[in-house]
Amino acid sequence: MNPSARMLRLLSLLQARQNWTGNELAGRLGVTARTLRRDVTRLRDLGYPVEALSGPAGGYQLAPGGAIPPLLLDDDEAVAVALGLRGAASGALPGFEDAALAALAKIERVLPVKLADQISTLHSTTVGLGHRSFPGSPVDSEVLVCVAQACRNLERLRFRYVDSNGNPSERHVEPFQLVHTARVWYLVAMDRDREAWRTFRVDRIADPVRTGMRFAHVNPPDAAAFVSEALAVQVYSHQARVLLKVPYEQAIERISPRAGVLEKRRNGTLLRIGADDLEWLAGFLAGLDCKFQVLEPEELKVALAALGRRLIENAS
Repeated sequence: MNPSARMLRLLSLLQARQNWTGNELAGRLGVTARTLRRDVTRLRDLGYPVEALSGPAGGYQLAPGGAIPPLLLDDDEAVAVALGLRGAASGALPGFEDAALAALAKIERVLPVKLADQISTLHSTTVGLGHRSFPGSPVDSEVLVCVAQACRNLERLRFRYVDSNGNPSERHVEPFQLVHTARVWYLVAMDRDREAWRTFRVDRIADPVRTGMRFAHVNPPDAAAFVSEALAVQVYSHQARVLLKVPYEQAIERISPRAGVLEKRRNGTLLRIGADDLEWLAGFLAGLDCKFQVLEPEELKVALAALGRRLIENAS
């Protein structure tokens, strides 16, 4: 290993762990303790704050410095950083758009072609649905990239899937778009076997295979709205339509995309929402702090009237 490559390897090791003994580092690099000390000195000359550790075995650690020296990122880290910066540059982190865009330009200028293609694929096939955080499961980056590439290339996809009830199945789909809702990713796709549009949580997809078979979408849905509808309305036994007497811009500040689907109206905002318990839904609407009109179902009006009577009784 030439000296330059060895120093990069040393820097990568120091960034990967809190501290190392000198013997561990020398062994990983295949060099003597003397050569290791020379390489550490070269890193310090370049601005990396490498500290020597005292003790029987001695050792080294990368400490905080007065300036930010260059960092080494592995492939998954580079993809994650670039996607995060793209989100921030698009307004997900208000006030930091210009800084995120400048940092993104620096990273993308030196990315290998393969990684740049992966990042471009994920970005071009993904839409966002709100920025509020909620618990989610980690997604395998290889699965995510494979699904995104199938979306971009209009290529049929096969994978194993486990639904929310734990039921396994084999799926053959025509992928359309990825939708991310804070920490959860969804695939919107035409399910070939069921001949219907479906949403799939990407963290429940396993062993995706791009078949090489091409297709053309026919009347694809608005992916973000489709996922929002599935999460907030369709999965529940009761569906309601409520006219909120506030502008759309105010409504979206009060209601998460996972809670309900909002549509602009001339006289307010239409809320479509689902629930298994109409009493819970009545309480949710009462807590919105705005005037509203229930359009359907009639049972929700009854639940609201009953809630109103209870509130009056409790206040007396």
